[in-house]
Amino acid sequence: MMEISIPGFDDLKLEHLVMDYNGTMACDGELYIGVKELVKELSSDLKIHVITADTFGKAANQLKDLPIKLTIMAKGNQDQGKLEYIEKLGYDSCICIGNGRNDALMLKKTKIGIALLQDEGAAVITVISADILCRNIRDALELFTKTGRLTASLRS
Repeated sequence: MMEISIPGFDDLKLEHLVMDYNGTMACDGELYIGVKELVKELSSDLKIHVITADTFGKAANQLKDLPIKLTIMAKGNQDQGKLEYIEKLGYDSCICIGNGRNDALMLKKTKIGIALLQDEGAAVITVISADILCRNIRDALELFTKTGRLTASLRS
């Protein structure tokens, strides 16, 4: 568990990090550089979940050495599927990271939603649904290894 107090935002008790794969952790099915190391570091404090349609069919192989729970979703109603997934975990205990339209609902409902604007771009509705917009996955994950950055972004 990770506990962080952010003035004017909330006292956070975070247990789960839920991420999309393609467009979030990877581009064209290949993990971005530095993701493995940051995921390993964060796994000591958070349970890490990857939810994906696995568009390129590479997620299981790319993530095989990481301490994560991988869920491959069916093609239809992915936005609802992702929302239901974090509902089971408990919205208030989750951080969610994504970029696609099918990530918007989970980013809006979760305790901390982070949208990314990387090589694939980002759906505008997803950016609007997020608490934070980061330029890449490394910056997003480092918000939780260097929590002063998170506080600086969310305090009021």
